[in-house]
Amino acid sequence: MSTTIRLTVAQALVRFLAAQYSERDGVEQRLVAGCFGIFGHGNVAGLGQALLQAEVQHLDGDTEAPDLPYVLVRNEQGGVHAAAAYAKQKNRLQTWAVTSSIGPGATNMVTGAALATTNRLPVLLLPSDIFSTRAPDPVLQQLEDPRTLDISVNDAFKPVSRFWDRINRPEQLASSMLNAMRVLTDPVETGAVTICLPQDVQPEAFEFPVELFRKRVWHVGRPVPEPAALERAVAAIKASRRPLVVAGGGVVYSGASESLRAFADATGIPVADTQAGKGAIGYDHRMAVGGVGATGGSAANTLAREADLVIGIGTRYSDFTTASRTVFAAEDVRFVNVNVARFDAAKHGAEMLVADAREALDALTAALTGWTTDPAYQQRAGELDDAWQAVVDECYHRGNAPLPAQTEVFGVLNELMGDRDVVINAAGSMPGDLQALWRARTPEQYHLEYAYSCMGYEIPAALGVKLAVGDEHEVVAIVGDGTYQMLPSELATIVQEGVKVIVVLLDNHGFASIGALSESRGSQRFGTRYRVRSAGGRLDGDDVPFDLAANAASWGADVLRCHGIAEFRANYAKAVGADRTTVLYIETDLTGPNPPGHAWWDVPVSQVSELESTQKAYEEYVTAKAHQRPYV
Repeated sequence: MSTTIRLTVAQALVRFLAAQYSERDGVEQRLVAGCFGIFGHGNVAGLGQALLQAEVQHLDGDTEAPDLPYVLVRNEQGGVHAAAAYAKQKNRLQTWAVTSSIGPGATNMVTGAALATTNRLPVLLLPSDIFSTRAPDPVLQQLEDPRTLDISVNDAFKPVSRFWDRINRPEQLASSMLNAMRVLTDPVETGAVTICLPQDVQPEAFEFPVELFRKRVWHVGRPVPEPAALERAVAAIKASRRPLVVAGGGVVYSGASESLRAFADATGIPVADTQAGKGAIGYDHRMAVGGVGATGGSAANTLAREADLVIGIGTRYSDFTTASRTVFAAEDVRFVNVNVARFDAAKHGAEMLVADAREALDALTAALTGWTTDPAYQQRAGELDDAWQAVVDECYHRGNAPLPAQTEVFGVLNELMGDRDVVINAAGSMPGDLQALWRARTPEQYHLEYAYSCMGYEIPAALGVKLAVGDEHEVVAIVGDGTYQMLPSELATIVQEGVKVIVVLLDNHGFASIGALSESRGSQRFGTRYRVRSAGGRLDGDDVPFDLAANAASWGADVLRCHGIAEFRANYAKAVGADRTTVLYIETDLTGPNPPGHAWWDVPVSQVSELESTQKAYEEYVTAKAHQRPYV
């Protein structure tokens, strides 16, 4: 029997990817479920040919052919967003590859790579590259650098990738791809993995070892707490009087929700959540107190200000979570951080517990047997949460206005969506409102990308999430008019693939989030509304006369215009009953009202200005910044 097989580099790559699996807790699944992409002159005859050959052979019944489905997207950035969303919904145990041609196709993916790495989500990027031989240099779309001939636009991926390599020879494929799989399946190191494929190397034939294409299982472990570190964390908790858990995305990715609920039940420690951690405990748990930080609610933030111990579990402590290091305000506050990554566990001078979230929570619960917080403290947490839930009800049912607030739309969705349905959002004012208000009942229900907060994420993410959850669950992407205009084209991909999602399109004719921020920082909402330029030379004329509902229909989706909340509620039911993608279009009030704020966010204000509004904002900024502190 031959120990080698003659394949092109691209054919070998496809065969290799189809044989990779991840495993955790005894469950195996394909690591790379398929490939999103767009073909150009850089990859159409290499990776494109390999994917075509695999598809034809597989559909013809060849059981030896690699099974790596290909989905044509409309924008390479959208393809990366779809892959990242799929990986997020699959708790980072599966992902998609994304291929692009050389040049602009490749650089379109850089934003998506940054999003994936910032969110610690595994995606595999396969951009085409310049000729390794340099025979026809400079090729079409090649960036020339007079300092060196050994560079291309793909070098721009280096700072936003967790692993980067360029395969200049067929012999390099094995070591490159094995390292790529290592990073994709490492909970600490994961993020964007970029493998650059010179366009002359992709179709080059080589005798590859058959062993390279065997089924390979990458085991995702659960690091257990080191005993001495566990003892120190337990001692810190027992010494505290007002502890607070901050549950981050690591709780969700670890599948640690049941362990978190058991820990909170046993210890009586209140649990606040970040954007990535929302739903980990369920809003209706007796110790759940909701979102914390700059866009959190009054219950969690009140407890955060009083806490003498913050137990961060699977959180990276973004500035929104700490309210730019102002919300944990007690003079004696200390931190215990549970994280699989030492980098995050060490933040804020914490007592570190470097371990898998589920394993750490189970160990802490056992070690704290018989210890609980004071019943009065638990009662206070419950009363604070009850008071905040009353605010949520008010925001969800405002009424009596010419245009509804976006919070009313959220209220309808929160009421009607099932526990395993998925709501998606990423940018603008909506993530803040959703973190403060959304009553997440399961960790699967709430899908927010807020580490990179990338406009244009939501629609391609809906494709990725739907491929992840299947037809049994509704997938609802909420987009504003600003983020919709960034990347609506993947609606065509969704229609092309015959998957059914619901897109809720809120049109308020501007940027609500940045408009409100601009106003609060003295910049008078300058440049944040969609207005035509007036005779006076400013963007303060009439609304720009575009029709986003008609635009959505042009991509092939069904569109239902909703005039008010009652009609939105009725049309949502129609969308659920439909078997095609539906866009629910509704106009909302640009100025809210939004939930009341209970924390700060550090956005510097001009120190000198001729504008009275800016002068006043700077005085307020100085006062607020005085409360900022290092956590050491």
